[in-house]
Amino acid sequence: MLRTVTVPSLSFSSSTHLKVSTQNTSYLAPHSLKLSSPYINKSNSTRTVTCNYSPSRRLALLQLGTVIPQSQFLSGTLAPARSSEVTDQNVLEWVKNDKRRMLHVVYNVGDLDKTIKFYTECLGMKLLRRRDIPEDRYSNAFLGYGPEDTNFTVELTYNYGVDKYDIGDGFGHFGIAVEDVARTVDLVKAKGGKVTREPGPVKGGSTMIAFVEDPNGYKFELLERGLTPEPLCQVMLRVGDLDRSINFYKKSFGMELLRRRDNPEYKYTVALMGYGPEDKNAVLELTYNYGITEYNKGNGYTQIAIGTDDVYKSAEAVKLCGGKIIREPGPIPVINTKITACLDPDGWKSVFVDNVDFFKELE
Repeated sequence: MLRTVTVPSLSFSSSTHLKVSTQNTSYLAPHSLKLSSPYINKSNSTRTVTCNYSPSRRLALLQLGTVIPQSQFLSGTLAPARSSEVTDQNVLEWVKNDKRRMLHVVYNVGDLDKTIKFYTECLGMKLLRRRDIPEDRYSNAFLGYGPEDTNFTVELTYNYGVDKYDIGDGFGHFGIAVEDVARTVDLVKAKGGKVTREPGPVKGGSTMIAFVEDPNGYKFELLERGLTPEPLCQVMLRVGDLDRSINFYKKSFGMELLRRRDNPEYKYTVALMGYGPEDKNAVLELTYNYGITEYNKGNGYTQIAIGTDDVYKSAEAVKLCGGKIIREPGPIPVINTKITACLDPDGWKSVFVDNVDFFKELE
């Protein structure tokens, strides 16, 4: 028998309008939503809000006698409890057939105009859209090699007054496929860019590569490759347990293990994970350095956004595989785009975005 639960109204207060903890500036709280401590980082350098939706917090907010998962709220009534492990298995099977794609990668920059200039003039990207949100004191820009509805893009975020970020040692680099690495490096040098590794074969392999840095210190690996529909091809993150990470991304994210390479001479192993062949799709490159289990993630790199047909099932799959949900699935106020945010076992953040809602945003 279902019973009706009355949820008391909630009020929040703060002296400033801040972004929610997904850190994906595409999905913001409305101006009227003000959040207060202890979940606010009051540092003027970040202007972010950490909203941890733990069961104990929901219990305190709802003032109920028992913890009720968000998925059981349906128009003010309680839905039947989720059943057995058969249901769990169904969720993981559903993940394999979900229509998923890496949408964009989000990170903070200290000078938006300078960064856009470098990406367009040196790396050949196009500025797809740009917006300024003065009431929330930030601007962002989307850049890439094709439309957002078909291509992987970068989302740059500039927070007013913050000109530098700690990139940390956990984030590795972005990868860009180019037809001629040496020619691209010459262009970067001509424009005053920084080259940190001259063109040459990759360690232990034959692929020609080079490394350059953008004005904020983010590294880009240039990979010599023929024409590809997805030049922005990699995001490299370092992890403490490669087998654990591979298992997590395969089961909960539905990614394929495309390639794994061990290089004992240089004491590292890499695994490429993604939703299709690496020569046609953006991939996640996970790197394990022998004996290192933890990294400083800094505050520059933020997250990857991934499209899904169902954010609720996506969140359930993450929980089943040992991930942590830091933003319960549901619509963002005002724009109504449904998202959920999670952390992998190493603490790297991803956001799942409803496919239909994402295309509506682009319209």
